[in-house]
Amino acid sequence: MKDRSGIWFGWSGRITDTPSDRPVVSTRGKIKYAVVDLKDDDYQEYYNGFANRVLWPILHYRVDLAEFQRADLSGYIRVNRNFAEHVSKILQEDDVVWIHDYHMMPLAKYLRERGHKNRIGFFLHIPMPPPELLATLPRHGEIIGSLAHYDLVGFQTESDRDNFGRYLETRGGQATSDGTAYDIAGRRVKIGAFPVAIETDAFARRARHAGRTAYVKSFGESLTGKKLILGVDRLDYSKGIPNRLEAYEHLLRTAPELHQKMTLVQITPKSRTEVPEYIEMDRFISHKAGQINGLYGDVSWTPLRYVNKTYSRSALAGFYRLADVALVTPLRDGMNLVAKEFVAAQKPDDPGVLVLSQFAGAAAELSGGALMVNPHETEGMALALRRALEMPLDERLERHARMMAVLKRNDIDSWAQSFLEALNEKPRVAASHFVSRSPLQSLSFGTGWHGVHRPQGL
Repeated sequence: MKDRSGIWFGWSGRITDTPSDRPVVSTRGKIKYAVVDLKDDDYQEYYNGFANRVLWPILHYRVDLAEFQRADLSGYIRVNRNFAEHVSKILQEDDVVWIHDYHMMPLAKYLRERGHKNRIGFFLHIPMPPPELLATLPRHGEIIGSLAHYDLVGFQTESDRDNFGRYLETRGGQATSDGTAYDIAGRRVKIGAFPVAIETDAFARRARHAGRTAYVKSFGESLTGKKLILGVDRLDYSKGIPNRLEAYEHLLRTAPELHQKMTLVQITPKSRTEVPEYIEMDRFISHKAGQINGLYGDVSWTPLRYVNKTYSRSALAGFYRLADVALVTPLRDGMNLVAKEFVAAQKPDDPGVLVLSQFAGAAAELSGGALMVNPHETEGMALALRRALEMPLDERLERHARMMAVLKRNDIDSWAQSFLEALNEKPRVAASHFVSRSPLQSLSFGTGWHGVHRPQGL
C-alpha cells in the first residue's frame, strides 16, 4: 500500500470507555488511516471471544477447541455493525472496498443494509474447512453465510475455494456453468483462489544485507560449524510445534551420529496469553524443550534452542539466510509466508532446504521444491529432516530454483492486482446491486477495511 494512495480502516489497537463517534484520521505518505477504538467488553467478546475462540479453531479444523458463547457472538455482530456505521460515514459511491480476514466476515452484509452498492471484495487469510465442519458453528448462516454479500470472495488455495463453494450449495446456491461464481438469494458472488505472496526481490535484498550485520554474524558464529535447523512460528496450536519437537527428538534418538552436528533453533513469540489453551501449550513446549536438552545435550552442545522472543523482519531474514533447513510444519495453515520468505532469503549458490507440511497453503505452490511431510507422522518427519541435512548441493540448487521461479511469478503486486482485476470485472449477468464506478485508483491490504477515495477524501 505504501506505493499507492488509499484509505485503511480498522481497529486502532486501543481500548477505551468512550470511543469516538467518528474514525480518527491521520495521513502518512499516500495513505490515510481511519481508525476506531473499542470498549473493553467489545474487545473481550468480539476479538478474544468469538473471533479467536470460535472462528479461529473451527476454521483451522479444530472444532474440539471451539468455545461458543452467545454473548461473544453478539459482541462480534455488534462490533461489525459498528464498523459498518463508521465506514458508511467515509464511503463514497465509486469506492472499491477490500475487506480482509475472519474478524470482519459480515461487514459487507451490514454495508449492503445501509444501501451501499459499491464493489466489495473479501479475502480470507486462513483456511476454509469443508461445509461439514462449518456446520458445527452455531448460527453459521449469519457469519459464513454472510460472505454471499460480497462481489468476490478470495481464498489462499483451490481447496479452500471449493470448500466454500460446497458450503454455498448447502445454502441453496447455484454454481455458474464455469464454476467461478454462485447465484444465491438474488445475488451473484464470485469465488477464487489468490495465494498471498511476498515482495520476493525486496526480501532477498533484505536478507543479503542482514547477513552482513554483526548481530546475524554473531548468531552464526555461536553455532560453531553445526548445521542450523530453523523454525519460526507464533505460539499457536495450528503450527504443529509439539509434533515438530517429537520428530526432532526421534532423529536424536535414532541417529546418534548426528549429535554435535546440528542445532534446532525454534523461535516462538507468545500470543493470546490470556487464553487457557495457549497457556497450556506454552507449558508443554517449554517442558518438552527442557526434556530434549536434558536427555541429549552436553556441556558443549545444546540440541535445541527454544526462544520466546519477537525479532524484526530484518533479523529473521538474516536467520533464514543462515539456516541449512527450515521446518515449516503446521497442522493447518492458510498460507504460511515463513516458507516463502525462507526461500527468498537463501544464498543462490548454497541454498538451504525447506521441509514443508502438506497442510500449509504454501504447499500448493512450493511442493515442487520442498520436502513435503505429514506433521502427524513423526518418523516420516524425522526421515525428511535427515534427508534435508544430508542433501547434496546440486539437488538443493535445483529445488531452490523451482521454488524461486514460483515466487518471482507471483509476488505481492501480482497477487493484489489479480484480486482487484477479478473484483472489478463486470458481471456476466447484470444485477440491481451493481452500479457504475470510476476506475480503481489505489488500494491497501492487511487486516481491516480498505477503500479507494477521490482526492478530496475526508
